[in-house]
Amino acid sequence: MLKTVRTKNLKTGMYVILSQSWHQHPFFKNSFIIRSEKQINKLIESGIAKVTIDTERGSAGDPDEEVKPYTNVDLPIPQKWEPEKLIPNELKEVIYDKKMAAPQKAQVVYDISIGIMNKLLENPTHENIGEFKVGVTDIVDLILKDNETSHHLLNITSHDYYTYTHSVNVGVLSVLLSKALFKNTKDHNMHELGAGFFLHDIGKVNIDPAMINKRGKFTEEEMAIMRQHPEEGFKILSERNQLSKECKIIVMQHHEREDGSGYPYHLRGDEIHLYGRICSISDVFDALTSERPYKVKLPPFEALKLMKKEMLHHFRKDIFDMFVLLFGRS
Repeated sequence: MLKTVRTKNLKTGMYVILSQSWHQHPFFKNSFIIRSEKQINKLIESGIAKVTIDTERGSAGDPDEEVKPYTNVDLPIPQKWEPEKLIPNELKEVIYDKKMAAPQKAQVVYDISIGIMNKLLENPTHENIGEFKVGVTDIVDLILKDNETSHHLLNITSHDYYTYTHSVNVGVLSVLLSKALFKNTKDHNMHELGAGFFLHDIGKVNIDPAMINKRGKFTEEEMAIMRQHPEEGFKILSERNQLSKECKIIVMQHHEREDGSGYPYHLRGDEIHLYGRICSISDVFDALTSERPYKVKLPPFEALKLMKKEMLHHFRKDIFDMFVLLFGRS
C-alpha cells in the first residue's frame, strides 16, 4: 500500500518513493529503503517535506502516525533509470552539460558513480564490467579536462565506508593524483588506469559480506581471508576477460607497501609499480577519512598528517607529496 508521510516522521526500514526528478535530490535513484538517519536528514536538508512510502516493500512505521493514502494526483515522475542498464544515460548528459554549475555537476556525477558501482558489485559479469569501463572513460575525461568540477569532486569523496563508496572515492582520488603526476603525457592509458582504480577492490565480492561489514576489528583469521581479495580480484577480471595490464597491476598491488610490509606478495621499493603506489595512497587516505564502525573518521588534513608522521615508510615520498598538493590546491 502506498502512503504519503511527512519526511520528519520517516523511520529506518521504510521504502521511500520520491516524486522529484533525479537531479532534484541527493540520491542516485528515486526509490529505496531508508537504512540510516543520515538518509532522512539528507531528505530534510533537501527541502522535501513529504514523501511516499510503500508499506508492502518496507516498514509501515508507527501505526498511530498521521498518514494519508497515496493518490493519483501525487504520482511520481517515472524512474529515469533503466533497471537493466548499468550506465544511465544521465551520466553523459550531466558530464557534457555546459550550463550546470561545477558543484552540482560534481555531486550528481559522484552520486551516479556510487549507484553504478553498487550495481556492478552486485553482478560483476563480463558484460557489466565491460559496460562499466565504457562509463568510466567519461568520468576520467571529466576529471582530466574540467579542473573546477574535479576540485569539487575532491572535496566530496569522504563517505560512509562501504565497498562501493570506497571504490568510487579511491577511483576519483587516484585519477586526480595520476593527472597531477602524468600531466599531459600520452605515455599512460588513463581510461584503463581509471577502470583499474575504480575496480581495485572488486575481489571483495568473493569475500563473505558479513565479514566485510563486521562492526569491529578483524581477528587474525579474518584478516588472512580479507587479504585474499587482491588475488580474488585478479581471478574475477581474468575469468571475465577484462584484465588489462593496468587493472592487473592495480588490483594486485594496491595493498603493497614500500617497506615490504604489505600484501599479498610483500613487494618492496621499486618492485611495486607506480600505478600500485598511486592506488595505495588513495586507499589508505580514504580508509582514514571514512566513517567506520570501530573508529572516528579523520578530517582530510588530520589524515594527511597521520600518514606523513606514522605511515610515510609505506609510500614513496615524492608521490605522497604530490598527493598532499592536491588538497593544497583545493
